Amino acid sequence: MCGVVGMVSVQPVNQALFDALTVMQHRGQDAAGIATWSGECGLQQRKSNGLVRDVFRSRHMLRLQGNVGIGHVRYPTAGGSRSSEAQPFYVNSPYGICLAHNGNLTNHDALSDLLIREDRRHLSTDSDSEVLLNVFAHELQKRVNGQPTAQNIFAAVNALHGRCSGGYAVVALIVGFGIVAFRDPNGIRPLVLGRRQLDLHEDYMVASESVALDILQFSRVRDVRPGECLFIENNGVLHSNEYTGEIRHTPCIFEYVYFARPDSILDDLSVYKARLRMGEELAGKIVREFSDHDIDVVIPIPDTSCTSALQVAYHLGVKYREGFIKNRYIGRTFIMPGQEERRQSVRRKLNAIDLEFRNKNVMLVDDSIVRGTTSKQIIKLAREAGARKVYFASAAPPVRCPNVYGIDLPAASELIANGRTVAEIQELIGADRLIYQDLQGLIRSVRHGNSSITEFDTSCFSGEYVTGDVTDEYLHDLEERRNDAAKQRRDSNVVALP
Repeated sequence: MCGVVGMVSVQPVNQALFDALTVMQHRGQDAAGIATWSGECGLQQRKSNGLVRDVFRSRHMLRLQGNVGIGHVRYPTAGGSRSSEAQPFYVNSPYGICLAHNGNLTNHDALSDLLIREDRRHLSTDSDSEVLLNVFAHELQKRVNGQPTAQNIFAAVNALHGRCSGGYAVVALIVGFGIVAFRDPNGIRPLVLGRRQLDLHEDYMVASESVALDILQFSRVRDVRPGECLFIENNGVLHSNEYTGEIRHTPCIFEYVYFARPDSILDDLSVYKARLRMGEELAGKIVREFSDHDIDVVIPIPDTSCTSALQVAYHLGVKYREGFIKNRYIGRTFIMPGQEERRQSVRRKLNAIDLEFRNKNVMLVDDSIVRGTTSKQIIKLAREAGARKVYFASAAPPVRCPNVYGIDLPAASELIANGRTVAEIQELIGADRLIYQDLQGLIRSVRHGNSSITEFDTSCFSGEYVTGDVTDEYLHDLEERRNDAAKQRRDSNVVALP
């Protein structure tokens, strides 16, 4: 789970890249980085672990000169939380290339081996972003003789698509020439193109979410198409190329459930409207399963579920109240490193308003249930605040499988719905009744605004992986790498380094 941005402007881009990363901070809170280029100062970079506001100080911003640049916010899905794996990554051949990436390569291990053995390229981290960078650099180097052209850049990206599998949205800066942006042939990870008119000049920008365009007053042109590559020269000339290989447009549905900001539009679909319709679908499911309900009030788990919960209350004809106050300076809980840390963070993150719970039958609505740790603690908070009964509804179906395309969902064994029935989950989290959204209801909710999208990546709910190369062996290896014990071992090793 990451956010990327790239920009070519007639003005300095350092502050604009900082602002774009700030509004995409929800996509990654582990590390941040910016790379810029100017003819006078050359390539400048700043990256480190931490939030955007902490990584970039005035002295760093003053050094990031130039009208061309890329940026990245990161939460690790491959590799670890070391500052050496903060992005953008850089290689000096050919020309010097910086690259930032959102997603995950499912053939990372095989590609790493080939890069080292056959392409004779060195890898210094476990990050698949470094692998992507080296594949692109190698394919470009094979095709250029002198200055790179749009055509040999497009040929290099097409070759990269042939070698790389998984979900990825990429921005790259070729030193002295411009910005390259491309998206995987399945369009799993989002990437949006924007344009801004300044006097007689046009600025171009690509970003993971359209909200980054909005705050910089760029107009949203369109989404980068699956497999498409854009090349924006330093002088602002835009080139584009459609991928000629197999394309299957399957955007990640979890973006609309949880990750993306509600004011974003991804693949011509409004995240806000999708969440409204999720609430409508969920209300229908509640009526079908719980027609004689005695719900007094619907309360959302802030913030992602507020939009859906409002519609649930409206269609059930009961009161909607915001019964939890959220501390907005606590990170997203399911991506926190360690079960105990997640458990404790719920108390620091949410506080119940007693008068909204006391002697009432409460329906709590959340966007999804992942590990169940947060849900269990929230139900406990509601009971302590005096709720008579606590019902729980999820705007998403049961999360039963890991995500392999760039979202760091837990290992399968740590997902509460993996191998359990709804009744068993209900008992584990301590709810009086538990209701999940249907998968088809979720799909209808999201694709309602764009009928040209016929399918989504729903792998974390269905276990069906759209790239077709995810084996049981791969999932087993993923389990070994992603479980909490493995992450804690990696963290201890990092702390132990001199």
